[in-house]
Amino acid sequence: MIGSLRGVLVERGLDGVMLVEVAGVGYRVLVPPPTVASLGDPGAEVVLHTHLAVREDALTLYGFATSDERACFEALIGAHGVGPALALAVLSVHRPDDLRRAVADDDVGALCLVAGVGRKTAARLLLELKDRLAVTAAASSLAASAPTLPVPPGTQPSARADVRQALVALGYGPDEVAEAVRDLPDGDDVAQLLRAALSSLGRSR
Repeated sequence: MIGSLRGVLVERGLDGVMLVEVAGVGYRVLVPPPTVASLGDPGAEVVLHTHLAVREDALTLYGFATSDERACFEALIGAHGVGPALALAVLSVHRPDDLRRAVADDDVGALCLVAGVGRKTAARLLLELKDRLAVTAAASSLAASAPTLPVPPGTQPSARADVRQALVALGYGPDEVAEAVRDLPDGDDVAQLLRAALSSLGRSR
């Protein structure tokens, strides 16, 4: 099992396939968009945490910037009906901490931001991922380590969900919505949170 690669980035393809040379051997590695953005230009030294998917007709190496991203990928492909392509799509929209937060909050809307994921699929994934991601422990750790993005009990998750739905209705794309909601401050006032989200989106355009 290939667990990681450290080498030189030789090529970076628009389809997410990277060519990494390690000790004279070139490895083709498929990575999600957030990882692509972090690799730098060809010629740079890179480190990727990898997962080797074995099928009858192919061996595919998937690479991630952190071991946490790889762990989330492996949890996702372990869920019923989730293949590597969908798992990469989820990680393209949600960072590991955001995914754990969505699972801990039963936030169906967050998973529905991923292309190809409907409400029924999202609800099933939330159930399966609770155990696979150990979200109870993760949520406690996240609350302690990231006080600027707390998720207190009560109305906060529903307020964020309402803001998310409003942004989708206004025509914003999944990446824009995920980024805007991720950066929201504390509070359960939907109108105030929506204004903050719109302001953030306005600055990023």
